[in-house]
Parts: sequence; C-alpha cells; structure tokens
Amino acid sequence: MSVLVKPLITEKMTELSEKRNQYGFVVDRNANKIEIKAAVEGQYNVTVTSVNTMLYAGKNKKRFTKTAILDGRRNHFKKALVTVADGDVIDFYENI
Repeated sequence: MSVLVKPLITEKMTELSEKRNQYGFVVDRNANKIEIKAAVEGQYNVTVTSVNTMLYAGKNKKRFTKTAILDGRRNHFKKALVTVADGDVIDFYENI
C-alpha cells in the first residue's frame, strides 16, 4: 500500500500552501516522517524541509431519522503537513 493516501485540498490548506509552502496529505497510519518525506519527494519531485504529523481518532456518530436511529463511525486517519523548499510548488491539478 502507498504511504500517501490522498492530498488534502481545502481552503485552509490552499492558504497554507500560498503563505508557508505547506501541503497537507492523508497518509498511512503506520508511516513515519522519513517514509512520508521520501514518498512526497519521489512522487512530486520537490525538496521537503520538514514533516509534521497528526493522528485523528475516529468518532461515533448518531443520526435520528423518522424510521430509526442510525449509528455509524468515522474512520481513524493520520494527517501530514509537509513543508517544501522555497521555489518548489506541488500542483495537485496537473493530471486533470
């Protein structure tokens, strides 16, 4: 399985990429910072200066409908904020 699951494309991440050269990714929960750095450098051809990771715990969700109470759960995931060197840019829309 790949280390990088998907890029995070939100308003906050777009602002961080413009101001600080930071990009967000959802990554494999067992991946460490060295593996994340190597995966980003290999896939996007940029120089990574730092990697910050965050683990998010899944939460139980309950929804009340007319017919029943629906129980569910959000997934656990790990998020990585990757800072790239000045002058390097990651373009998520180049393959579209």
